[in-house]
Amino acid sequence: MQFPLTPAPHIRPINSVPALMRNVVLALVPGLAVYIWSFGWGIAVNVAVAVAVATGTEAVFMRLRRRDFRPALHDGSAIVTGVLLALALPPLLPWWVPALAAISAIVLGKQLYGGLGANLFNPAMVGYVIVLISFPAEMIQWVAPLGTGLTTGDLGLADHLVYSLAGTLPDGFSIDAVTQATPLDVIKLGLDNMRTIEEIRVGPLFSGFAGAGWQATNIAIALGGIYLLYRGIIRWQIPTAVLVGMLIPATLLFLADTSRFPSPAFHLLGGATLLGAFFIATDPVTAAGTDRGRLIYGAGIGALTYAIRTWGGYPDGFAFAVLLMNASVPIIDRYTQPRIYGHD
Repeated sequence: MQFPLTPAPHIRPINSVPALMRNVVLALVPGLAVYIWSFGWGIAVNVAVAVAVATGTEAVFMRLRRRDFRPALHDGSAIVTGVLLALALPPLLPWWVPALAAISAIVLGKQLYGGLGANLFNPAMVGYVIVLISFPAEMIQWVAPLGTGLTTGDLGLADHLVYSLAGTLPDGFSIDAVTQATPLDVIKLGLDNMRTIEEIRVGPLFSGFAGAGWQATNIAIALGGIYLLYRGIIRWQIPTAVLVGMLIPATLLFLADTSRFPSPAFHLLGGATLLGAFFIATDPVTAAGTDRGRLIYGAGIGALTYAIRTWGGYPDGFAFAVLLMNASVPIIDRYTQPRIYGHD
Protein backbone atom coordinates (compact mmCIF):
# COMPACT_ATOMS: atom_id res chain seq x y z
CA MET A 1 0.00 0.00 0.00
CA GLN A 2 1.27 3.47 -0.90
CA PHE A 3 1.12 6.12 1.88
CA PRO A 4 1.33 9.83 1.03
CA LEU A 5 4.55 11.39 2.27
CA THR A 6 4.63 15.06 3.24
CA PRO A 7 7.32 17.15 4.91
CA ALA A 8 7.19 17.87 8.63
CA PRO A 9 5.42 19.02 10.71
CA HIS A 10 2.87 16.24 10.52
CA ILE A 11 0.60 17.42 13.35
CA ARG A 12 -1.72 20.20 12.29
CA PRO A 13 -1.81 23.15 14.72
CA ILE A 14 -4.94 23.62 16.77
CA ASN A 15 -4.85 27.40 16.38
CA SER A 16 -3.76 29.67 13.56
CA VAL A 17 -3.63 33.44 13.18
CA PRO A 18 -6.83 33.57 11.06
CA ALA A 19 -8.64 31.34 13.57
CA LEU A 20 -7.51 33.53 16.47
CA MET A 21 -8.66 36.69 14.70
CA ARG A 22 -12.05 35.13 13.89
CA ASN A 23 -12.51 34.29 17.56
CA VAL A 24 -11.64 37.85 18.58
CA VAL A 25 -14.22 39.28 16.14
CA LEU A 26 -16.78 36.74 17.36
CA ALA A 27 -16.11 37.75 20.97
CA LEU A 28 -16.73 41.40 20.06
CA VAL A 29 -20.21 40.70 18.61
CA PRO A 30 -22.11 40.99 21.94
CA GLY A 31 -20.42 44.31 22.72
CA LEU A 32 -21.15 45.63 19.23
CA ALA A 33 -24.80 44.58 19.46
CA VAL A 34 -25.36 46.32 22.81
CA TYR A 35 -23.36 49.33 21.61
CA ILE A 36 -25.67 49.72 18.58
CA TRP A 37 -28.75 49.26 20.74
CA SER A 38 -27.55 51.88 23.25
CA PHE A 39 -25.94 54.48 20.97
CA GLY A 40 -27.40 53.98 17.50
CA TRP A 41 -26.14 52.78 14.13
CA GLY A 42 -23.14 55.09 13.94
CA ILE A 43 -20.84 52.39 15.31
CA ALA A 44 -21.85 50.09 12.43
CA VAL A 45 -20.95 52.80 9.91
CA ASN A 46 -17.60 53.36 11.63
CA VAL A 47 -16.89 49.61 11.62
CA ALA A 48 -17.60 49.38 7.89
CA VAL A 49 -15.37 52.37 7.06
CA ALA A 50 -12.51 51.39 9.39
CA VAL A 51 -12.43 47.74 8.28
CA ALA A 52 -12.64 48.60 4.57
CA VAL A 53 -9.88 51.22 4.79
CA ALA A 54 -7.67 49.07 7.04
CA THR A 55 -7.81 46.06 4.70
CA GLY A 56 -7.36 48.26 1.64
CA THR A 57 -4.37 50.03 3.16
CA GLU A 58 -2.85 46.68 4.12
CA ALA A 59 -3.16 45.44 0.52
CA VAL A 60 -1.74 48.64 -1.00
CA PHE A 61 1.21 48.76 1.38
CA MET A 62 2.04 45.09 0.81
CA ARG A 63 2.11 45.75 -2.93
CA LEU A 64 4.40 48.74 -2.36
CA ARG A 65 6.71 46.40 -0.43
CA ARG A 66 6.51 43.96 -3.37
CA ARG A 67 4.93 41.30 -1.22
CA ASP A 68 1.90 39.11 -1.85
CA PHE A 69 -0.97 40.88 -0.08
CA ARG A 70 -3.27 37.86 0.07
CA PRO A 71 -1.69 36.22 3.16
CA ALA A 72 -1.75 39.58 4.99
CA LEU A 73 -5.46 39.98 4.30
CA HIS A 74 -6.23 36.33 5.02
CA ASP A 75 -4.84 36.49 8.57
CA GLY A 76 -7.65 38.88 9.61
CA SER A 77 -5.47 41.20 11.70
CA ALA A 78 -6.48 44.28 9.68
CA ILE A 79 -10.15 43.45 10.29
CA VAL A 80 -9.59 43.20 14.05
CA THR A 81 -7.71 46.51 14.00
CA GLY A 82 -10.60 48.17 12.18
CA VAL A 83 -13.25 46.82 14.57
CA LEU A 84 -11.28 47.83 17.68
CA LEU A 85 -10.73 51.30 16.23
CA ALA A 86 -14.43 51.72 15.54
CA LEU A 87 -15.31 50.71 19.10
CA ALA A 88 -12.92 53.33 20.46
CA LEU A 89 -14.26 56.18 18.27
CA PRO A 90 -17.41 58.25 18.86
CA PRO A 91 -20.38 56.85 16.92
CA LEU A 92 -21.27 60.07 15.06
CA LEU A 93 -18.27 60.96 12.90
CA PRO A 94 -17.44 62.10 9.37
CA TRP A 95 -16.18 59.13 7.34
CA TRP A 96 -12.68 60.53 7.00
CA VAL A 97 -11.96 60.30 10.76
CA PRO A 98 -12.22 56.47 11.04
CA ALA A 99 -10.56 56.25 7.60
CA LEU A 100 -7.57 58.33 8.69
CA ALA A 101 -7.37 56.41 11.96
CA ALA A 102 -7.31 53.10 10.05
CA ILE A 103 -4.61 54.33 7.64
CA SER A 104 -2.47 55.56 10.55
CA ALA A 105 -2.95 52.28 12.41
CA ILE A 106 -1.89 50.09 9.49
CA VAL A 107 0.92 52.25 8.09
CA LEU A 108 2.44 53.89 11.18
CA GLY A 109 1.52 51.25 13.73
CA LYS A 110 2.17 48.09 11.75
CA GLN A 111 3.65 48.10 8.25
CA LEU A 112 6.53 50.51 8.91
CA TYR A 113 7.81 48.01 11.48
CA GLY A 114 7.65 45.14 8.99
CA GLY A 115 4.06 43.91 9.32
CA LEU A 116 2.28 41.55 11.68
CA GLY A 117 4.50 40.27 14.46
CA ALA A 118 7.16 42.98 14.11
CA ASN A 119 5.33 46.07 15.43
CA LEU A 120 6.23 47.56 18.79
CA PHE A 121 3.00 49.50 19.41
CA ASN A 122 -0.63 48.40 19.27
CA PRO A 123 -1.81 49.54 15.81
CA ALA A 124 -5.39 50.35 16.82
CA MET A 125 -4.20 52.58 19.67
CA VAL A 126 -1.71 54.32 17.37
CA GLY A 127 -4.53 55.23 14.98
CA TYR A 128 -6.85 56.26 17.80
CA VAL A 129 -4.32 58.54 19.51
CA ILE A 130 -3.43 60.25 16.23
CA VAL A 131 -7.03 61.28 15.50
CA LEU A 132 -7.71 62.05 19.18
CA ILE A 133 -4.87 64.58 19.28
CA SER A 134 -5.44 65.91 15.76
CA PHE A 135 -9.23 66.33 15.74
CA PRO A 136 -10.41 66.98 19.31
CA ALA A 137 -13.67 68.65 18.21
CA GLU A 138 -14.81 65.61 16.23
CA MET A 139 -13.66 63.19 18.92
CA ILE A 140 -16.11 64.54 21.51
CA GLN A 141 -19.21 63.85 19.37
CA TRP A 142 -20.57 61.03 21.54
CA VAL A 143 -24.25 60.50 20.91
CA ALA A 144 -26.64 60.52 23.84
CA PRO A 145 -27.26 56.93 24.99
CA LEU A 146 -30.65 55.27 25.09
CA GLY A 147 -32.58 56.17 28.22
CA THR A 148 -31.39 59.77 28.62
CA GLY A 149 -34.49 61.28 27.03
CA LEU A 150 -32.61 62.87 24.13
CA THR A 151 -33.36 62.32 20.44
CA THR A 152 -30.54 60.01 19.40
CA GLY A 153 -32.84 57.02 19.08
CA ASP A 154 -34.77 58.79 16.30
CA LEU A 155 -31.72 58.63 13.99
CA GLY A 156 -31.75 55.54 11.80
CA LEU A 157 -29.00 53.79 9.88
CA ALA A 158 -29.64 55.95 6.81
CA ASP A 159 -29.33 59.14 8.90
CA HIS A 160 -26.00 58.01 10.36
CA LEU A 161 -24.77 57.05 6.89
CA VAL A 162 -25.73 60.43 5.43
CA TYR A 163 -23.98 62.25 8.27
CA SER A 164 -20.86 60.14 7.82
CA LEU A 165 -20.68 60.84 4.07
CA ALA A 166 -22.14 64.34 3.80
CA GLY A 167 -21.96 65.79 7.32
CA THR A 168 -25.66 66.67 7.49
CA LEU A 169 -28.42 65.61 9.87
CA PRO A 170 -32.19 65.44 9.15
CA ASP A 171 -34.27 68.59 9.49
CA GLY A 172 -34.99 69.37 13.12
CA PHE A 173 -31.79 67.76 14.37
CA SER A 174 -28.57 69.49 15.34
CA ILE A 175 -25.27 68.05 16.44
CA ASP A 176 -25.67 69.64 19.87
CA ALA A 177 -29.11 68.07 20.30
CA VAL A 178 -27.98 64.50 19.70
CA THR A 179 -24.53 64.54 21.34
CA GLN A 180 -23.32 65.08 24.85
CA ALA A 181 -20.26 64.52 26.99
CA THR A 182 -19.47 61.04 28.26
CA PRO A 183 -19.74 60.27 31.99
CA LEU A 184 -15.93 60.38 32.23
CA ASP A 185 -15.94 63.84 30.61
CA VAL A 186 -18.68 65.12 32.89
CA ILE A 187 -16.98 63.81 36.03
CA LYS A 188 -13.60 65.26 35.10
CA LEU A 189 -14.98 68.66 34.15
CA GLY A 190 -17.15 68.83 37.25
CA LEU A 191 -14.27 67.96 39.58
CA ASP A 192 -12.08 70.57 37.87
CA ASN A 193 -14.83 73.09 38.68
CA MET A 194 -14.72 72.10 42.37
CA ARG A 195 -18.02 70.25 42.38
CA THR A 196 -18.53 67.06 44.38
CA ILE A 197 -19.32 63.64 42.93
CA GLU A 198 -22.83 63.81 44.43
CA GLU A 199 -23.49 67.14 42.69
CA ILE A 200 -22.17 65.87 39.36
CA ARG A 201 -24.08 62.58 39.33
CA VAL A 202 -27.45 64.22 38.75
CA GLY A 203 -29.64 63.43 35.76
CA PRO A 204 -30.41 60.41 33.58
CA LEU A 205 -26.86 60.12 32.20
CA PHE A 206 -25.61 58.68 35.50
CA SER A 207 -28.09 55.89 36.03
CA GLY A 208 -26.42 52.82 37.54
CA PHE A 209 -22.73 52.69 38.32
CA ALA A 210 -21.18 54.15 35.17
CA GLY A 211 -23.93 55.82 33.17
CA ALA A 212 -26.76 54.84 30.87
CA GLY A 213 -25.58 52.72 27.96
CA TRP A 214 -21.98 52.52 29.06
CA GLN A 215 -22.25 49.85 31.71
CA ALA A 216 -24.47 47.60 29.58
CA THR A 217 -22.00 47.85 26.69
CA ASN A 218 -19.03 47.11 28.94
CA ILE A 219 -20.74 44.10 30.53
CA ALA A 220 -21.35 42.69 27.05
CA ILE A 221 -17.71 43.32 26.15
CA ALA A 222 -16.64 41.52 29.33
CA LEU A 223 -18.69 38.49 28.30
CA GLY A 224 -16.72 38.43 25.07
CA GLY A 225 -13.49 38.65 27.05
CA ILE A 226 -14.55 35.70 29.21
CA TYR A 227 -15.16 33.74 26.00
CA LEU A 228 -11.58 34.47 24.88
CA LEU A 229 -10.28 33.26 28.24
CA TYR A 230 -12.39 30.10 28.02
CA ARG A 231 -11.10 29.32 24.53
CA GLY A 232 -7.51 29.98 25.55
CA ILE A 233 -7.13 32.82 23.05
CA ILE A 234 -5.82 35.11 25.80
CA ARG A 235 -4.27 34.36 29.17
CA TRP A 236 -5.57 35.56 32.52
CA GLN A 237 -2.52 37.53 33.68
CA ILE A 238 -2.95 40.72 31.63
CA PRO A 239 -6.73 41.30 32.10
CA THR A 240 -6.45 40.54 35.81
CA ALA A 241 -3.43 42.78 36.28
CA VAL A 242 -5.06 45.65 34.35
CA LEU A 243 -8.17 45.53 36.53
CA VAL A 244 -6.19 45.16 39.77
CA GLY A 245 -3.80 47.94 38.77
CA MET A 246 -6.74 50.27 38.27
CA LEU A 247 -9.08 49.16 41.05
CA ILE A 248 -6.55 49.25 43.92
CA PRO A 249 -5.81 53.01 43.65
CA ALA A 250 -9.45 53.69 42.72
CA THR A 251 -10.66 51.91 45.88
CA LEU A 252 -8.12 53.51 48.20
CA LEU A 253 -8.79 57.05 47.00
CA PHE A 254 -12.55 56.50 46.93
CA LEU A 255 -12.47 55.35 50.57
CA ALA A 256 -10.30 58.34 51.46
CA ASP A 257 -12.69 60.91 49.92
CA THR A 258 -15.95 59.84 48.30
CA SER A 259 -16.76 63.42 47.29
CA ARG A 260 -13.65 63.84 45.09
CA PHE A 261 -13.00 60.39 43.66
CA PRO A 262 -15.48 58.23 41.70
CA SER A 263 -16.19 54.70 42.87
CA PRO A 264 -14.17 51.70 41.61
CA ALA A 265 -17.33 50.42 39.85
CA PHE A 266 -17.47 53.65 37.85
CA HIS A 267 -13.91 53.16 36.62
CA LEU A 268 -14.53 49.48 35.93
CA LEU A 269 -17.74 49.87 33.90
CA GLY A 270 -17.05 53.28 32.37
CA GLY A 271 -14.88 54.20 29.43
CA ALA A 272 -12.57 51.70 27.76
CA THR A 273 -11.52 49.69 30.82
CA LEU A 274 -12.98 46.30 29.90
CA LEU A 275 -12.46 46.65 26.16
CA GLY A 276 -8.85 47.52 26.83
CA ALA A 277 -8.24 44.85 29.46
CA PHE A 278 -9.56 41.96 27.36
CA PHE A 279 -9.04 43.00 23.73
CA ILE A 280 -6.34 45.70 23.50
CA ALA A 281 -3.78 45.11 26.23
CA THR A 282 -3.75 41.37 25.41
CA ASP A 283 -2.45 41.88 21.86
CA PRO A 284 0.12 39.03 21.68
CA VAL A 285 2.55 41.02 19.51
CA THR A 286 2.87 44.15 21.63
CA ALA A 287 2.28 42.70 25.13
CA ALA A 288 4.87 41.21 27.46
CA GLY A 289 5.79 37.61 26.75
CA THR A 290 6.55 36.16 30.19
CA ASP A 291 4.14 35.36 33.01
CA ARG A 292 5.69 37.82 35.47
CA GLY A 293 6.10 40.33 32.67
CA ARG A 294 2.41 40.13 31.79
CA LEU A 295 1.48 40.95 35.38
CA ILE A 296 3.82 43.96 35.45
CA TYR A 297 2.67 45.08 32.00
CA GLY A 298 -1.03 44.83 32.84
CA ALA A 299 -0.68 46.48 36.26
CA GLY A 300 1.20 49.36 34.65
CA ILE A 301 -1.59 49.91 32.14
CA GLY A 302 -4.26 49.90 34.84
CA ALA A 303 -2.35 52.27 37.15
CA LEU A 304 -1.42 54.67 34.32
CA THR A 305 -5.00 54.74 33.05
CA TYR A 306 -6.28 55.66 36.49
CA ALA A 307 -3.58 58.32 36.90
CA ILE A 308 -4.41 59.92 33.55
CA ARG A 309 -8.14 59.86 34.30
CA THR A 310 -7.61 61.43 37.71
CA TRP A 311 -4.81 63.93 37.16
CA GLY A 312 -4.15 64.02 33.41
CA GLY A 313 -5.58 66.12 30.63
CA TYR A 314 -7.77 63.41 29.07
CA PRO A 315 -10.87 61.86 30.66
CA ASP A 316 -9.88 58.34 29.57
CA GLY A 317 -6.20 57.53 29.19
CA PHE A 318 -6.27 53.85 28.27
CA ALA A 319 -4.75 54.33 24.81
CA PHE A 320 -1.86 56.40 26.17
CA ALA A 321 -1.27 53.87 28.95
CA VAL A 322 -1.13 51.00 26.45
CA LEU A 323 1.36 52.79 24.20
CA LEU A 324 3.58 53.74 27.14
CA MET A 325 3.65 50.15 28.39
CA ASN A 326 4.20 48.85 24.83
CA ALA A 327 7.43 50.84 24.83
CA SER A 328 8.38 49.20 28.14
CA VAL A 329 7.82 45.62 26.95
CA PRO A 330 11.42 44.94 25.79
CA ILE A 331 12.93 45.82 29.16
CA ILE A 332 10.10 44.02 31.03
CA ASP A 333 10.72 40.84 29.04
CA ARG A 334 14.47 41.12 29.56
CA TYR A 335 14.27 41.20 33.35
CA THR A 336 11.40 38.74 33.85
CA GLN A 337 12.75 35.72 31.97
CA PRO A 338 11.94 32.49 33.84
CA ARG A 339 14.82 30.46 35.26
CA ILE A 340 15.94 27.64 32.99
CA TYR A 341 15.56 24.29 34.74
CA GLY A 342 18.93 23.11 36.05
CA HIS A 343 20.58 26.55 35.84
CA ASP A 344 20.98 29.41 38.32
